[in-house]
Amino acid sequence: MEGLFFNVDFGYIEGLVRGYRNGLLTQAQYANLTQCDTLDDLKLQLSSTDYGNFLANVPSPLSTSIIQEKASSKLYDQFNYIRNQSVEPLAKFMDYITYGYMIDNVALMITGTIHERDRSEILERCHPLGWFDTLPALSVATDIDSLYTSVLIDTPLAPYFKDCLSADDLDDLNIEIIRNTLYKAYLEDFYEFTQRELPYPANETMKTLLEFEADRRSINIALNSFELELSTEDKMKLLPQFGKLYPAGITMLASAEDFEQIRSVVETVIDYRGFFDNLNGDKTLEDHFYQLEMELCADAFCQQFTVSTIWAWVKSREQEVRNITWLAECIAQNQKERINNYICVN
Repeated sequence: MEGLFFNVDFGYIEGLVRGYRNGLLTQAQYANLTQCDTLDDLKLQLSSTDYGNFLANVPSPLSTSIIQEKASSKLYDQFNYIRNQSVEPLAKFMDYITYGYMIDNVALMITGTIHERDRSEILERCHPLGWFDTLPALSVATDIDSLYTSVLIDTPLAPYFKDCLSADDLDDLNIEIIRNTLYKAYLEDFYEFTQRELPYPANETMKTLLEFEADRRSINIALNSFELELSTEDKMKLLPQFGKLYPAGITMLASAEDFEQIRSVVETVIDYRGFFDNLNGDKTLEDHFYQLEMELCADAFCQQFTVSTIWAWVKSREQEVRNITWLAECIAQNQKERINNYICVN
């Protein structure tokens, strides 16, 4: 029934996103890019794609960082254009997408500050989609309380901070704990929003995509916490309480004491089987996650009358930028034998 009225508010945006998605690099275009011998060759090949003349005003010599920056800027411009056209509940959905980048920016600013790095340099590294007006003021925070009361209380992240105020000092470990606690609260809130506010099939598609995101974070946290003095209870506070691994798998991940225990838990989910095989080869665990994410995003575009295609498009474009950056690095470092180790998007 919702499909009858979907196009009234969201038809233009869905058409726009599907058009953007059709502009993703094809396998033939990737094949041409892998044949490039210099970054200028790469620039020429990209000019015949939807990226067009995005490097036209960049002075020589080209660098990988400039190519990544300019490719990312195209995504940010398109995202902000969609955001400016949206109405509720899509406008709130677009806001939720930016919250994850806000959390990363907060962690980056605090980490840079405690290590006395130049503020302008830190701000340049902040993600554009996670920018908020009081972000530069984070550099004056010296403890959790001042961080919250002077800066974050007026941002959308404020509700997620209620479980982060127990840390005493702003050191590297506590900042990472804060970041993961914030992300857990954010993902759970986003998940609840999509199930409550989005109509079918958007809610079902986002359920699948966000469950994958929650499981990926849980697995990575479990793997990275072996050398930290965190109890099972402490770990449980960092792991999202939903996903295909929830509830039994999450509990076992929090109490796992070695790699094999984590592996046995993860492989109870059929979608994740084989992820830990041959990790010393060309594919890393993160590569397996990226590959599955692209498959889920491709499936999301098989549905009609759904705003979940926006999330799928953003993730697909981010992977495409990673692919272009990888190709550029292989060319710049003369590592052509590894140039085909990118993640297929289409």
